[in-house]
Amino acid sequence: MKHPVILILALATLLSLASCGGNTSTPNEIDVDLINNPNSAQGYDQSARVAAITFDADLHDFGRITQGESISYSFHFRNTGTSDLVISGCSATCGCTVADFPRGRIAPGKDGYITVSFNSQGKIGQQYQEVTVSSNAQPGRNILKITAQVSY
Repeated sequence: MKHPVILILALATLLSLASCGGNTSTPNEIDVDLINNPNSAQGYDQSARVAAITFDADLHDFGRITQGESISYSFHFRNTGTSDLVISGCSATCGCTVADFPRGRIAPGKDGYITVSFNSQGKIGQQYQEVTVSSNAQPGRNILKITAQVSY
């Protein structure tokens, strides 16, 4: 008598899991044509319209700072590609570092800033932090780096 009950419960569980497969998320607001990959098995497509992000510098040294200080630096960039640039996110290697980046499209030839903030609370000595910038550019990821010598 136990086997039919287990079989019915297993069947009900499978049916409930199968019904959750629908996509209930809202549609993406970014046009699909903004995401282009000119790389293929045949080579690189030179005619593809792609965004390209070019930074004036990808490393900033704050020098010597006092522990507990919060500091920021704005990395300047330009869209040197032929399509609108969309930065989808910035992630840091540590919770002490955060980045603020422009939302929305950046037209070819236009520029902007990514501001990286570092909180030295609880840190001592030479600090090195990275922020990974993800975008629809080629390449799709860029690394921004900050350093600081934290002392008491």
